[in-house]
Amino acid sequence: MCQPFIRNYQYNVIRQQAESVLRATRSVGDPKILDSVRYGAQLKATELFPDLTDKGKALLESVTELRTADERHAYVQALEPYLVPFPPITGGQIRKLFPKNKKLKIPDLSGIDFRYITYLSWTDISTGKMFIVYHNGEQFLGLEGRFTATNKKSYCFACNRYEELVLFSAVAKKRPAQASSDYYKSVGHYVCADGRACNNNITDIASLEKFIHSVLGRV
Repeated sequence: MCQPFIRNYQYNVIRQQAESVLRATRSVGDPKILDSVRYGAQLKATELFPDLTDKGKALLESVTELRTADERHAYVQALEPYLVPFPPITGGQIRKLFPKNKKLKIPDLSGIDFRYITYLSWTDISTGKMFIVYHNGEQFLGLEGRFTATNKKSYCFACNRYEELVLFSAVAKKRPAQASSDYYKSVGHYVCADGRACNNNITDIASLEKFIHSVLGRV
């Protein structure tokens, strides 16, 4: 058995490709078009991993063989042992990311399946604040900002799916070299109000990492 190699956002891509193959199998009558969809899905799955082992490649390429909902379900289940979970984190580590928040409310970490997490997020209604924790491969990064409920659906900047959103605004920590002492810059984006939905939808981390960099000056 090969080592876990699939991160949550990559898993979401593969799940979506499996679903696209199943939809095409049910609705497309032209064999050539159907083959194009199947092998397109295979390519999108395998190109996520430049250094695939033979076993990993065989696992992902079997997406072309899906014909029924049961087969799709079994295929997705077969991926689960290869998921790379969000790195273990404790309440103490989270507090260190937000040292100015002495009464920081931390989510119940025991109730989270970290295999399906790309980033942690939660809100504190009493303070009107939203918190995001991301791991860049080397260390945890914490973003803190204000959130404003929109009470409407639109497209999330992170997952690009149509969901209920909040406006998350954070103060940029990086200052231009010649900035005055009272320099202030707020960076904001519309993000899913439900972090679980966002983690279930996200298929690319570029927008998320770009936002983190715009706030922290690094990622």
